[in-house]
Amino acid sequence: MTTSRRTFLGYTASVTAASLFEPGIRLWSQPPLDGPQSGWYDKPMRWAQIGFAEDDPGNYDPQFWLDYFKRLRIDAVTLNAGGAVAFYPTQVPFHYRSKWLGDMDTFGDLQKSCRALGMVVVARTDAHACHQDVYDAHPDWIMVDANGDKVRHPSDKDFWLTCALGPYNFDFMTAVHEEIMTKYMTGGIFTNRWAGLGMCYCEHCQKNFQAFSGMALPRTHNPQDPSRRQYILWRQQRLFELWRLWNGRIQSINPNASYIANAGGGALSELDMKTVGELAPTLFADRQGRSGLIPPWANGKNGKEYRATLGRKAIVGIFSMGLEDKYRWKDSVQSDDEIRMWVADGIAHDLRPWFTKFDCKIIDPRWMPVVEEIYKWHAANEIYLRNERPLARVGLVYSQQTATYYGGDEARTKVEDAGLGFYQALVEARIPFEMVHDHLLDSEHIRPFRTLILPNIAALSTEQCKQLEAFVRDGGSLIATYETSLYNEWGVRQPNFGLASLFGVNYAGKVEGQMKNSYLSLKKDSSGQYHPLLHDLENAVRIINAVNQVSVTPAGEGTYPLQVVPTYPDLPMEEVFPRNDAPAGQPGAVARQVGKGRVVYLPGDIDRTFWETLNFDQARLLRNAVLWATDEPAPLTVEGKGVLDVSVWEQKSSIAAHLVNLTNPMMMKGPVREIIPISAQKVRVQIPAGRKVKQVQLLVAGTKPNYRNEGGFVRLEVPSIALHEVVAIDLV
Repeated sequence: MTTSRRTFLGYTASVTAASLFEPGIRLWSQPPLDGPQSGWYDKPMRWAQIGFAEDDPGNYDPQFWLDYFKRLRIDAVTLNAGGAVAFYPTQVPFHYRSKWLGDMDTFGDLQKSCRALGMVVVARTDAHACHQDVYDAHPDWIMVDANGDKVRHPSDKDFWLTCALGPYNFDFMTAVHEEIMTKYMTGGIFTNRWAGLGMCYCEHCQKNFQAFSGMALPRTHNPQDPSRRQYILWRQQRLFELWRLWNGRIQSINPNASYIANAGGGALSELDMKTVGELAPTLFADRQGRSGLIPPWANGKNGKEYRATLGRKAIVGIFSMGLEDKYRWKDSVQSDDEIRMWVADGIAHDLRPWFTKFDCKIIDPRWMPVVEEIYKWHAANEIYLRNERPLARVGLVYSQQTATYYGGDEARTKVEDAGLGFYQALVEARIPFEMVHDHLLDSEHIRPFRTLILPNIAALSTEQCKQLEAFVRDGGSLIATYETSLYNEWGVRQPNFGLASLFGVNYAGKVEGQMKNSYLSLKKDSSGQYHPLLHDLENAVRIINAVNQVSVTPAGEGTYPLQVVPTYPDLPMEEVFPRNDAPAGQPGAVARQVGKGRVVYLPGDIDRTFWETLNFDQARLLRNAVLWATDEPAPLTVEGKGVLDVSVWEQKSSIAAHLVNLTNPMMMKGPVREIIPISAQKVRVQIPAGRKVKQVQLLVAGTKPNYRNEGGFVRLEVPSIALHEVVAIDLV
């Protein structure tokens, strides 16, 4: 695909670099969308967490950890304080003290020593479980399942699960947080599992939901059920009310501190990320490693999803040494290279590293040298990692409302997989891109982008459709797939696409699903040429189609470079041939010039199908759609063999381009066994108008490569990449 992409770049050669600086699509003169949070939040670059086990008091060596923190140049540390188990001499009734604590103050002593080393200290609490004495005194604090039974902890039967939406959190945990802040004046309080572990039917939830909605708690997950829809709204309101309560109480004691929830993520996240972005002064992305079929770029994706709503606020990426598997081997150790790859991809996408170690007593120390190696490199190159803004011109939209109200229980398949497929295609095409939240489609937030991608963003409001129409009218380009805009914001199907005027087609009243043996036939235009959407596919005649397809009828000017070949039998062998009497095929793609912008609409779920099949023709089609729609020189291009996740950033006086080598037989399922270096890569980085290059460095190789300036771009060759290389360009 790399050779093909290099050839395709010739298609846009006539577009000059100056087009990036025309009115309406300025890249370099824009102010940052959101400034960094005031206070301490933007200062720490390297984090650590050691989670006290109950038997740690008196049984671990604090100096061992302090020495390790110093070697790693740790700026901030998170320490277990209380909640499920207290590691300080608490006076809050029913706040369970560690049986090993005695008259010690394990949390307080270590936080004092860390502060003496200049670190920010954040206290960690856990609100999801309690002991038998709490159950006996306050049975109404305990989670109740749909059968009316109180719920024991699934892992440790000595604990009971607590209700996140009732007095346990609003009263008891509030008192715990006030006590911690009063005694220790930490930089903040960070809470794990504060939002509960499932739906609760306790007396408080029943009463409060009835008062909110006038309904009984739902017994279905169907988002179109009125009570379920109200429950979704009520639960979010209740949790944000709790967040604001804890934050207010903390800041009434220490105005320089905040409550920092363990919350956030992508389309499948339950809490609205726009609101999370408004409330959080910083956020900790708790995706500790890979499990199952997860590519390494998932760590960078997580950072992009958070950044879509947090702007320039610092985002910290938590990683663990233990295997992130459903069997929870937390005292295990991943391979060194698995740790390196996961963390490198996070760093490439502006996650500040945070390692977390369960239990302060080291059983298997093999992880410690590799984490030290990562952190020392990070500290030595901090000036190029303190990013001001990403320079990507392509934005991949994600939609929590689509996942919630259109996807429901099938959100992972119907919504997330489409986004994952397009994400994989962009990585393979080496196109720098960012994530965009669908509640932030206003001009101020999407102005940096030339192209927005809507991977089956089915549920869109009238206002959101107007925002996207304005984006295209002002010169932006749009790519959409499958049922995008066919539903309103509540997941209710509409008579036509909300974006029909952009797509150039109307909904024909049918969605065909689970099509076997269907294809897309390539069509030439009136001059006998193939559309650029079909670049590198010219000899194919046809390619595989998506599995699900929306029927559409053309409406308005447009080019239809692909036509659907209707499904026909795949068995028995003798019957595998297209039928001549089949109805005329639907358009398989629409490419249009709309005002100053370009629009590509793909009626099939080609992105989701690509994630399922990883078919190379579909990867090319998705890549070509982005390159044709964007129609301008990219801020970063990289040519060569292998799979690279790329990003490009502006700092105060420099630009840094990250190249993360994901070429590995274990790319989709870890842990990787070893890093496999790739050969030379030709790199081109755009330089902002009015700036000059002072020097170019390769931060991992530690060398200064030869480079040349050509028409506003720096060109150079990176001889080889093992895992991660950073091209750092100092500017004057």
